[in-house]
Amino acid sequence: MPITTSPLIIAHRGNSSVAPENTLPAFESAALGGSDLIEIDVQVSEDGVGIVIHDDTVDRTTDGSGPVAALRAAEVRHLDAGSWFAPAYSGTALPLFADVVEVLLRHRGLGLLLELKGAWPAEPTKLLLAEVTEAGIDDRVLVQGFSVEMLRTLQAVAPQLRRGLLISEFDDATLELAAELGVVALNPPATLILERPEVLARIHEAGLEAHVWTPNTAAEWAPLVDAGVDGIITDRPDRLTGWLAGR
Repeated sequence: MPITTSPLIIAHRGNSSVAPENTLPAFESAALGGSDLIEIDVQVSEDGVGIVIHDDTVDRTTDGSGPVAALRAAEVRHLDAGSWFAPAYSGTALPLFADVVEVLLRHRGLGLLLELKGAWPAEPTKLLLAEVTEAGIDDRVLVQGFSVEMLRTLQAVAPQLRRGLLISEFDDATLELAAELGVVALNPPATLILERPEVLARIHEAGLEAHVWTPNTAAEWAPLVDAGVDGIITDRPDRLTGWLAGR
């Protein structure tokens, strides 16, 4: 019998099909369109500030060039992160993490799936996550990453925050690692769950959540919802919202 509980709708880089990914317009669109959480990527700047961008360089999604780690936050502020997507978004700024905190404070029902890219040093990690705690939104944030080193740092500097491990594969060692890192979620690609449904059962048996990435069509969503995934990270949160409502 299909599972009837709806998964969380998680907007991948915001509502990135209608606005430039990882920008404030994409986050606002996701919030107003019914998403439960926004998923964002954060890189650390040369001066230790969280910059909301997926790639480790600014080349693909801005009019600038070079590694994020070689730029200071003040320099990043002047980049155009919207023109590449559509002329209507010309001049859209590349957000700092503090800007995302402001979005969450405006939209009290919105959660955050925060991916820290790579393995950050302890000090900038501590400073960034202090913004979460100071804003009083610890309970609305799940911090995730692929890097085991990053998860260990999170465990040390912000043990009060919920953590998730992004995975591409799954075996017995995955559950052992999850227990060691103290995570509450193992977040796999949707293809892994579609091809190996027993993986989801094992994640749930371990008492962990599974938020899958990044299915964008009803043909993919249907078996994932029936299987009982906890969240769907998608580029089409607007369509997923409507599809779930009408299902």
